Amino acid sequence: MSEIPAKSTESEDPSEGARTRVVDGLASTVGGALAADGVQTGDAVWQSSPPGSIYDYIKVASFSIGPDGLVDQWSLRAEHLFGIPAERAVGMDPIEAFIDPRLRERGMRKMAEILDGREWTGVVPFRMPKDAEGECGHEGLAEVYVMPTRTEDGEKAAVCIVVDVRTLRSIETDLAASQAIFSQSPFGFLLIDPDLRVRRVNQRFASIFGGDVDDHRGKGVHDYLQRGEADRVAATLRRVLETGSSITDMHVTGFVPGSDERRHWSVNLYRVHSGSGRPIGIAWLGIDITARRAAAREAAAARRNLALLNEAGARIGNSLDLETTARQLLDVVVPGFCDLATVDLYQGLLAGDETPPGLADGSAELRRVAFASAVSDAPFAGAGVPVSVGAVHHYPFNSPCADALRTARPQTVPGEDGGLVQSTLAVPMVAHDTVVGLVQFARTKGSEPFGDRDRDLAVELAARAAVCIDNARLYRREHERALILQRSLLPPGDPEASGLDIACRYLPGNANTGRPSEVGGDWFDVIELPGHRTALVVGDVMGRGLRAAVAMGELRTAVRTLAQLDLEPAEVLSQLDEIARGLGAPGGVQQATRAARRPREADLSEVYLATCVYAVYDSVTRRCTFANAGHLPPVLVEPGEQALMLDVPPGMPLGVGGEPFEEVEVELPEGALLALYTDGLVESRDHPLDEGLQAFVSALSDPAQPLEDVCDHVLNTLDTHHGEDDIALLMARVQGLPTESVGDWTLPREPRSVGRAREYARAQLLSWDMEPLVDTTELLVSELVTNALRYGEGEIRLRLLLDRTLVCEVWDSGLVQPRRRRARDTDEGGRGLQLVGLLSAAWGSRRTPRGKTVWFELPLPGGETSLTDPAEALLSLF
Repeated sequence: MSEIPAKSTESEDPSEGARTRVVDGLASTVGGALAADGVQTGDAVWQSSPPGSIYDYIKVASFSIGPDGLVDQWSLRAEHLFGIPAERAVGMDPIEAFIDPRLRERGMRKMAEILDGREWTGVVPFRMPKDAEGECGHEGLAEVYVMPTRTEDGEKAAVCIVVDVRTLRSIETDLAASQAIFSQSPFGFLLIDPDLRVRRVNQRFASIFGGDVDDHRGKGVHDYLQRGEADRVAATLRRVLETGSSITDMHVTGFVPGSDERRHWSVNLYRVHSGSGRPIGIAWLGIDITARRAAAREAAAARRNLALLNEAGARIGNSLDLETTARQLLDVVVPGFCDLATVDLYQGLLAGDETPPGLADGSAELRRVAFASAVSDAPFAGAGVPVSVGAVHHYPFNSPCADALRTARPQTVPGEDGGLVQSTLAVPMVAHDTVVGLVQFARTKGSEPFGDRDRDLAVELAARAAVCIDNARLYRREHERALILQRSLLPPGDPEASGLDIACRYLPGNANTGRPSEVGGDWFDVIELPGHRTALVVGDVMGRGLRAAVAMGELRTAVRTLAQLDLEPAEVLSQLDEIARGLGAPGGVQQATRAARRPREADLSEVYLATCVYAVYDSVTRRCTFANAGHLPPVLVEPGEQALMLDVPPGMPLGVGGEPFEEVEVELPEGALLALYTDGLVESRDHPLDEGLQAFVSALSDPAQPLEDVCDHVLNTLDTHHGEDDIALLMARVQGLPTESVGDWTLPREPRSVGRAREYARAQLLSWDMEPLVDTTELLVSELVTNALRYGEGEIRLRLLLDRTLVCEVWDSGLVQPRRRRARDTDEGGRGLQLVGLLSAAWGSRRTPRGKTVWFELPLPGGETSLTDPAEALLSLF
C-alpha cells in the first residue's frame, strides 16, 4: 500500500479532534502493522507494508480532496488502481471523472457533506475517465473510506481510501476454496514454516496421527518419524526451502500411534511464497502407499516367481542325466530363491529299481546328488547331521523330511538356535504320483522368511524337476536295456578266426562324452565258416533307439544264418536286402515283396535301411571276397605299403531293393592289415566324411604294431569323442595257413580210391603227429569218399587242413547235397552220415562253383573237446 497523504490539520468542529485521532490512529495502526521502511513526518512514523502482508493481495489506494472538491494529491497505488498518472489526476473532479452521469447528482451531495466535515463509507461503482483518444476505460466497484481533514490554511478537505471490491471478493473466493481444499483433501496436508515447524495440518493428517488439528501446531518431523528417517526428511525440507526445487514422490517410512505396522507414505514437497515472492514455508502433501507398496511387492514377487519358473523351464531337463538335472535345479534356485539347497534321490531309483523302496515310511536310503550354497561351501546342515554330496543316508522316521517323503507334502523345518539357517522348506519331488526324492530350500538368518507364495513356488519347482528326473530315470533304464540288448547281439569276448589275428572295438554313441544317448544300430561279427574260412561283417542300421537295436539284432542273426548256408557274399546281401524290407512290413518278407510290386506311399517310420559290408576270407588261399551294400569301403594295408581303400562297388543299402550286388575278390599278402568300420569313426558334424577317411587312412601308418595297439591308436587319433553316432571297428591281420598244414589230393573215380584216400589221410596225420585222430579220420574219410563215388560225379578231391581243428573235405562235381536220415533197424545202409555226425565235432556240405564239398571237423588232441570212441559210436547206431 502506498503512503497516505499527510496534509491533515486539526478540525474546527468539536468532533474533529476525535476524527483526527481516528485517522491518525488508523494511519498509525495500518502503517505500523504493514511498515517495512519508516519515514519520520511530524510526530507520526509512516512505513510501507512488509512482504507477506494482506495488503500485497488487496488493491488499496489513497488520494486527498482539497477544499474546492478537486483532487489535490494522488498516491502511487491510485495510479496503479485507476491507471491515471498523478499529473493528470491532480485537479480533476472525482465525481465528474469517475462517477456515472446518472449518479453524479447524488455524488455531489455526498461530496458536499464530506467537505462539510462528515465521514462517509460506502461502495461506489466507478469507471475510468476517457483517455487521450476519447475512449472510456473499464468499469469497477470500489469500497471508499472518506475521512475529513484540514489544510494548512485551516480549510476543510478529505482523505479517501479506496479498496477494489472485486479483488477483495476474488480473494475471499480463493480463500474459501483454499480452505476447502486444505480441510477436505483425502491426503495429509501440512504447512511447515521456515523453522521446520508445523503451522497447520488438515483433518486427514490429524485423523492418522491422532489429536486435533491444533495439537500438531509447532511440532517437527522428529515428533512423527524415527531418528534416522526424520533426519533424512529434515535435510530434504531444508533443501526445498533453500533451493525452491520441489520433491515428487519421496517415500517416507514410519509408524502411526497405536500400531506396530510399518507404514509407507509418498510425499510431495514444494516451497510456498508470499505475494511479494518471499519464501514463507513448505507445503507437505502425503498419501499412504502402504497397501500399494504391499501390492507392488506382491506383483514383483509374482513376476520374480514367474521369471524363475521360466528360467527353470528353460534350464532344467536339458540333460537326460539324473545328477545333471538335479544340479540344474539348484543352479536356478540359488541364490534367486534361497541361499542353500540340496537334492536327495532314492538310492533304489539310482540303482535302476522300478519303484523306490520305503515310500511307506519315508525312511528309505537316499543319496545326496547335488548341493548349492550362496553363502558357504560347507555341507548343508539345515536338518540334522551334515551329509556330503554322494553320500547315502536316510531320515529318521519322525523327522519333518521323512514326513514330507511319506505324505508327499512340503514341510517347514525351523532353523537351529545359533545356526546359519533361518528356516528350510523340505519339498518332496513327485512325478506321476511317485515320490522320487526330496529337495530342501533354506534361507539364512536375515533373509525374508518363506511365505505361502514361496511354498507354492517351491512345490512347482520340485515337481518340474521331478518330472525331468523321472524322465531321465526312464530314459536311463531304456537306454541301459537297449545297450544290453545291443551288446548281447555283438560277438562276446575277443573273436577268433583261422588264419586271422582279430581285434575289434565298439563305442556306443556319447560313451566318451558322459552324456546318455540312444543306442544305435552299428554291429560287427566274425563268423567261422567250413574249410577254415572266415566271414567278416560290419553293418549299420540307420536310426537310433531300441528299434534300431532290434533291427540290428535281426539282421545280425540273419547274416549268421545265411553264412552257415555257405552262400556267396553277393547272395548273402541279396537275401539280407529282402529281410530288411520285410522288417518294416506287417506280413514280413513275402508281404514286403508283394507290396514292392505295386505303387504305394511308404511309411518312412517303418522303413528299415542298413549298410553292410560282407567279406569271406579263405586262410588256405589268402583270398578274400567282398560284397558291399552302401557301406564305406574297406581299408587294406599291405606290408611296407601305404594304406588304401579297396575299390568295392558300394551297391544300394539294405532295405531299398531292386539292385544286384557285385563281388570283388582280392588276394591278401601275408601280414596285411584289413580294416572294416562304420561311419561314426570317420564322420561328425565338425569333420566331413572325406576328411575323416583321409585321417583314418593316415592313422594306419604303422600296421606292424600289435593289433590291439593299432585299434587304440586309431581311436585316440581320430575324433571319436563327438558322441553323435556309434563306432564299430574290426581289424584283421592276415596269417595264412602254412603250406605244410594242408594236404590236397585228387582221386580218380574208381573203387580203389577209397582205400587210397585212407592211406593219404593216415600218412598225413602221422606226419602232423596226430596219431590219436588216425582211426576216426580213416573211418570218416572212407564214408565220405564212398558217398562221392556212389552219388557224386566227376573226379574226387580230398583235402586235409590243420589249424585250431582238423578239417577234412571231399570234393566232387555232383550238385546233389547229401541229406542225413535216420535209418531203420532193418535197413542195411543209410548210416554213413549218422556215423559222421556222431564221430565229428561238426560236419556239413556246401555248393562250389564246380559241384559240392562235404566236410567234417575233428578237435585236436589235448583240447577241451574229447574225441568220441568209434566203437561206441558204431554200437549206438544199432
